[in-house]
Amino acid sequence: MLTLHGYWRSGAAYRVRLALHYKALPFAQITHDLRQAQHRQPAYTTLNPQAMVPTLVTADGPITQSLAIMEWLDETHPTPALLPPTAMARAQVRAMAILIAADIHPLHNLRVLSALRDSGQTEAAVTAWVARWITQGFSALEPRIAAQGGPYAFGTDVTLLDCCLVPQLFSAERFGVDLAPFPAIRAAVAAVRGTAWAEAAHPSRQPDADP
Repeated sequence: MLTLHGYWRSGAAYRVRLALHYKALPFAQITHDLRQAQHRQPAYTTLNPQAMVPTLVTADGPITQSLAIMEWLDETHPTPALLPPTAMARAQVRAMAILIAADIHPLHNLRVLSALRDSGQTEAAVTAWVARWITQGFSALEPRIAAQGGPYAFGTDVTLLDCCLVPQLFSAERFGVDLAPFPAIRAAVAAVRGTAWAEAAHPSRQPDADP
């Protein structure tokens, strides 16, 4: 049995939940409230010394970092696939997924926002910071998804790009980012959100979700 260590509102953990549900893989969840610093307890840092979520515990040991976890899932449970069949298509999907995971998401995760607040920034300034980086990243993604998507973010099949894009749009909505300039992104996310497997992965459906 796979065990996912995560937090209901973590975008990175949300990605992995989407991949697990898409592949219909059974898994247990152990949750860590990031607001209460539960991810910094020794019992968890022995699994993930970086003290971040997610961590997927497998029969062979723990795996950290959401993209590495999803690639491992695809290699060990290849059907349905999360990566396209050709090398160029795989490179395109990975590039856009990394844009989200490395260039957008880290700039508005909890530790960065906490650092901004601790430095005296107002909530309005924090919200503007989030909007700046999500908008910049989405502006780079939108033309690529518009050209290569349909109905999903990259063509007619779900990929790990969708598993990254859906949580990122969830965060954008949470912070009130103007999404009007991004119709291709919104359409790709809508195609995923209309599925039972994606609904099961939604933050509101997780055992530790706020009421």
